[in-house]
Amino acid sequence: MDELRAAREALAAQPTARALAGGGTRDAQSYFTDTLLKDQNGRELRFYSDVLKGRRVMLNVIFTHCDDACPLITRKLKAVREAMDEDLAREVYFISLTSDAERDTPEVLKAFATRHGVDSPNWIFLTGARADMDLVLARLGQLGETPEGHSTLLIAGDVPNKRWSKIRPDAPVEAIAQRLQLMGLPPVAGR
Repeated sequence: MDELRAAREALAAQPTARALAGGGTRDAQSYFTDTLLKDQNGRELRFYSDVLKGRRVMLNVIFTHCDDACPLITRKLKAVREAMDEDLAREVYFISLTSDAERDTPEVLKAFATRHGVDSPNWIFLTGARADMDLVLARLGQLGETPEGHSTLLIAGDVPNKRWSKIRPDAPVEAIAQRLQLMGLPPVAGR
């Protein structure tokens, strides 16, 4: 509990968090952070530069020893991917972030991805040091007090066009796929 409070206080003290609260920031790299994390293959990736920048993404939070919502949402996102046309499926990156960095090593994430049939080039599972994962999850509004306490909301993002949307995990597969399709359309003038 004290660690979570400390992480939240450290986050609030950072200039980018204050800038966002005061009307926004234009620097997505500073806001989302370029925290060094590891994917399911053990590769080191910077969260903004290597994972988000220039992409359309679908983010969710999991922990691999979950036997309830996490496998269900992973299966749903797999169905979303299958419901998209091939061009969109190649373009959208699915990013699953662990809420249990201490147990979810790259090897454990790889096994989870393989078990659920989602170990593919544009589905990235991320872990890292607990403090690093807490920072990234806090920036996404997904930090829970325990691994089980994470949010199940999905976050769709069109990073280049600065469009973000939270989606309920119980939304129909087709509706989620359509939201991802619509996010990639050019912005309407005047908005």
